[in-house]
Amino acid sequence: MSPEDSEVVKLAQALVRRPSRAGIDDYGPVLAALQDWLGARDLPCRSLYDDEGRPVALLVEVAGGRPGPWWALDACVDTAPYGDEGAWSFPPDCGDVVDGWLRGRGAADSKLAAAMFCRIAADLHARAEELHGGLAVLLDADEHTGAFGGARAYLADGAAVRPAGVMIGYPGPDEVVVGGRGLWRATIAVHAESGHSGSRRTTLGAVSRAARLVQLLEEAELPGAEGEFPLPPKVTVTSCHGGEGFSVVPGLCELGVDVRTTPAFDARAAEHLVRTATAELDRRLPGPTPTDITEVASWPPYRLTGDEQPAAALLDAAAHEGLTVVAKTAGPSNIGNLLAREGIPATAGFGVRYEGLHGTDERACLTDLPKVHDVYRKAVLRLLTAGSTSPHGAADKNLTDSQE
Repeated sequence: MSPEDSEVVKLAQALVRRPSRAGIDDYGPVLAALQDWLGARDLPCRSLYDDEGRPVALLVEVAGGRPGPWWALDACVDTAPYGDEGAWSFPPDCGDVVDGWLRGRGAADSKLAAAMFCRIAADLHARAEELHGGLAVLLDADEHTGAFGGARAYLADGAAVRPAGVMIGYPGPDEVVVGGRGLWRATIAVHAESGHSGSRRTTLGAVSRAARLVQLLEEAELPGAEGEFPLPPKVTVTSCHGGEGFSVVPGLCELGVDVRTTPAFDARAAEHLVRTATAELDRRLPGPTPTDITEVASWPPYRLTGDEQPAAALLDAAAHEGLTVVAKTAGPSNIGNLLAREGIPATAGFGVRYEGLHGTDERACLTDLPKVHDVYRKAVLRLLTAGSTSPHGAADKNLTDSQE
């Protein structure tokens, strides 16, 4: 392992040893560790804040000496919770290295990537004058909440140069995520006449009406995969809350509905499907008031094409390292969907092997680090040097979707 890689591991250990569970821990210690490391290397960085003034990210900015587009590396430094700590075979915040694996919560997702991206920024800072455009490294401390506060603060920051593309450092050495289904989410309030469950008057409660609606949603016809987008849309009822005890016919039941969208079945189509189902429910089984739909979130689907950066640079660099890496359109959404809404292409999901991600005994394989580090460094250098936006054939050849 090179001195640079050893430095990456040392920083990653320090980050794992500072718990940063989303919504549980104070992010101050993990952000301070990053600030100390960056400051010791004279790397320019600044804090980003949410609307309530809370720090949600650090932004490192390395400006090149020549004109050109800016590119960004993004890794989260907050983590999932520990779960059942008694089930772990080592302390979740140990941050030690055993048999070539970095152990602890966040080792895989994504503190090792954050440390690696900091090291790349330091390398480029030393040669910034010869680079075109610039590199931003976003160290996001509000990713696992699902709010993506760090990414949102970055996009809203008037002082930051808008990136031409982003590479997100999720782990896994075999695939680069170049697209993902979008989503349309809503809560649905189903109403009924409340009353006593023992009453002689027959009353269909809100839970029963909601059950009929679930059936209508699950029976709705959806198109298959179409064109170059390899995945079909999907409807899932994710929650159902209504009623209390046994003696009352419930007057309200709320459903959560998640619709995964595609270019051929977008948010408008998703909303139309749900509204059609609720209208059919109200027609067949009228309630005291119409069924209410409240949209919660909507992200567009996206997929990079073979000639789009930064996917071409990343896949090409992996090929030159002798790695077999395939492009993938993911079923779940990620920050790439948020960026797509802003017109910014993004990749995700290339990194080291891992185990226990979001689960027990999380760890990251350090044997993979040297090659992964080289791939990202070469990809970034390609983007920041003259002629970097012209993709090579190797990248185009690899940009075909793996099987889901």
